[in-house]
Amino acid sequence: MIRHVVTFTWSPEADAQRRGTTVAALRNLRQAVGGMTSLVVEEDAGLTDGNADAVLIADFPDVEAFRRYAQHPDHLAVLAEHVRPILASRAAVQYRT
Repeated sequence: MIRHVVTFTWSPEADAQRRGTTVAALRNLRQAVGGMTSLVVEEDAGLTDGNADAVLIADFPDVEAFRRYAQHPDHLAVLAEHVRPILASRAAVQYRT
């Protein structure tokens, strides 16, 4: 199994409504793209200063499923329309479990 973990830090201009819309769009990727065995998208609880603003954790049965997701038009559209316009920084890792 491949686990894909992404942290997002939003730009200061990203208001609560825009952040919420972006998180909802990321959550909808499981239905829109498929191929995942699980998907969690959550906003930071705000317990520690300096954390990222949101996290996406997606599990895929294999590398091929991850690559299909990464290149899927619906995934690319969410990135272009929702994520990138409010993104200050991003970090990601994929690992085998």
